[in-house]
Order: sequence, then structure tokens, then C-alpha cells
Amino acid sequence: MKYRTLGKTGWNVSEVSLGTWQVGGGWGGTFDEKTAHKILHHAIDQGINFIDTADVYDAGLSEKVVGKVLRERSEMVYIATKCGRQINPHIDKGHTPQVLRQFVEASLKNTGLETIDLIQLHCPPSSVYQRSEIFELFEKLKEEGKIQAMGVSVELVDEAITAMQYEIVSTIQIIFNMFRHKPAEQLFNRPDISKYGIIARVPLASGLLTGKLHSHTVFDPQDHRTFNRNGEAFDKGETFSGIDFQKGLLAVEELKDIFKGNEPLAAWAIKWVLMFPQVSTVIPGASKVEQVSSNLQAMNLPEISPKKMEAVRNIYEKYFKADIHPLW
Repeated sequence: MKYRTLGKTGWNVSEVSLGTWQVGGGWGGTFDEKTAHKILHHAIDQGINFIDTADVYDAGLSEKVVGKVLRERSEMVYIATKCGRQINPHIDKGHTPQVLRQFVEASLKNTGLETIDLIQLHCPPSSVYQRSEIFELFEKLKEEGKIQAMGVSVELVDEAITAMQYEIVSTIQIIFNMFRHKPAEQLFNRPDISKYGIIARVPLASGLLTGKLHSHTVFDPQDHRTFNRNGEAFDKGETFSGIDFQKGLLAVEELKDIFKGNEPLAAWAIKWVLMFPQVSTVIPGASKVEQVSSNLQAMNLPEISPKKMEAVRNIYEKYFKADIHPLW
């Protein structure tokens, strides 16, 4: 395993880590604690020491199994969770220090831990980033020992830049993949970016970048890839990175031609993210033990040549930039 520094936290975290949105039943089906348990243990066995979860993943069950597994291990494993997505309606005025404190307390109870390594605001409305009292809450929680560090999970690059004004913010979690280049252009080039741990989520564009989906793929009715393609339930950027599914399939065929060989496209997609030194860790998900191992193949791949990096850029500009670049 290779490790990178997570910004001002100073933590050395696995460059390929684990996101747990689909570890349980979050992408359709029901939560299977036994499977989740196996996935988490396997990830730690492979050297992964950073696990990202959220209080809304399987209604707290994800946090519970993550905490249970952590208590069964002796290794130093950093747990990152998120708060705020339970607020309904998900609007600015629902985000209060009192409500967010209750969520943090609930996460502590769910995980069974005395302190949370990293708590992240979970994609709140943009206006929340303008409210200093929200970030002052997390300063207090850190003083109380209930959290060790605080970060933000954002939809927009502009939200990330706004959050950087608060000293308590140590990490920025953002969608970054072969189909979403804006962070590299407008966030990674900021002079103070090295202070922040960049956590790259949705690296495989909801499975598109595995190269295994096709126009007739049928998803579970409870899978967000069925019901959220136009943002019906939450920001559409979380589903296929906000791109048109059919366009995505065309782009994937061109990517397969660029990355010919025995290694899966998914591994190259994760490697592409890791080509950016500003990224501290990438958090692909896994619904099977085998997918954890598959994701880790990225670390054994050679550096992607400038020619191929440019080819990926050209595909982005050809298919997606005009549609999605202004949105996030």
C-alpha cells in the first residue's frame, strides 16, 4: 500500500481507500452486515487505513458496522463520516449548530467510538458555507474531544473554495474523475491547496468507468442510477457524475481504446485520479470483497503518459465539458 498526507491533519492515509455508500444496501437491495463486515476487514487486511461513511448510509447501519470492525482491529484506521443529509427539507435554515451537534452525537453512538477522526458536512446548500456559526460548532466539538478533524463534502468547486476560509476545515471531498475535470483546473491550482486533504469521490462515475455497463443494463429500482439521473432525489452530479448515460457509454469505448491491455479500465480510472499529487486519497466503493482488490490494482499500474492524459482530456472536452463544466 502507498500512503499520502491528508492535508493539515498530518495523517498518512492509503492513497486508495474505501467509500461505503454501497457496502450495504445503499445501491439497492437490503443491508447485509455479514458482507459489509467481510469487505471492511478485507480492506484493512490490504493496508487501507481510511474508511469513509455517513450517517445516512443505510440509516446508520453503515456507521455501526464500520465502528464494529474498527473495534475488532488493532491497526490505526481513520474513520471519516458525514452529517447533515438527514435534514429534510435539505435547506439552509435546517442546518443549525444544535441539529448538527445531535447528528455528531448520534454518529458517536452508532460507531461506538469515543471520538470521530473526521466529520464532514454532507453536501449542504451553498449558503451554509457562508455561516461562520456552523464552523464554530465544529471548533467546539474538537475542543470537547468528540472529533479530531473537520472537513466538507461538496458538490461545487466554489463551495470548496468558500470553505477554505475556515481554519477548522482540514479536508475537501469532491467528485473528481475522467469525466469531471473542473477541480483540477480551478481548485488544485490554488497556492494553499497543500493544506487540505483532497478526498476524491465517485472515481468510477457510478460504475460507468468500469467499462462493464451497456445501454441495456438494468439497475435495481432502489439504486440511485435508476431514480436519480435527473436529480430527482439529490444532486444529479452524484449519479454518473451528472453526465448523460448514453454519452458516457460512447466515451468509455474511446477510453477502452486508449487503455488497451489486460488491466481493467476501472484500475486506470483510479490511477488517473492518483496522477494528480493534490489528491490525498481516492475512495471507490465496493459491494463485494473482490471489488476492493480490483480497485487496489491501480497502485501497481505505471504512470499514465502525458499523451494518454491528453487523450483523456480530449474525450472530456468532446463529450462533456460544455454540458457539465458550468454546473459543478
